[in-house]
Amino acid sequence: MTRIDDTPSAWDERSQLTTFLDYARDTARAKCTGISAEDACKALLPGSPLMTVSGLINHLRWVEYYWFQVVFLGEADEGPWTEEDPDREMRVAVDFPLSRLLDEYAEQSARYRELVAGQALDAKAERAVRDGLHVDLRWILLHLTEETARHNGHLDILRELLDGTTGS
Repeated sequence: MTRIDDTPSAWDERSQLTTFLDYARDTARAKCTGISAEDACKALLPGSPLMTVSGLINHLRWVEYYWFQVVFLGEADEGPWTEEDPDREMRVAVDFPLSRLLDEYAEQSARYRELVAGQALDAKAERAVRDGLHVDLRWILLHLTEETARHNGHLDILRELLDGTTGS
């Protein structure tokens, strides 16, 4: 997997926002290159039993689903989580090959790229997030970039603990 550059092709706001989200997504996928199926399921941090490479990739996939489909478009929430198990997307990830999770994440990212291209950055989400607040698409893009970048840090730690790889 070749990571895209973080330099946008144009300097308008949309190009900058979408380029940084794509860069963060590609970085997450790049950090998984060469990880075995067994290693992808290892929880290496004693205080974080759900923190696996597979769990993080699946979490990123489902976080985007939630923000784009449930919050922005107002669709029914059909994510894997439940009230009893709010982190289920991380727990069930170990039941699937990492390659499948990465493919699903990439395919979904492509769909959301198209969704974003057809919407105004000022477009308000259909569903309120709290206190009746309807965030706009711009905020969702910024939030997802922050979320993905934060979890890339977790992937860095896991990768170094797994096989000593740093800086991927």
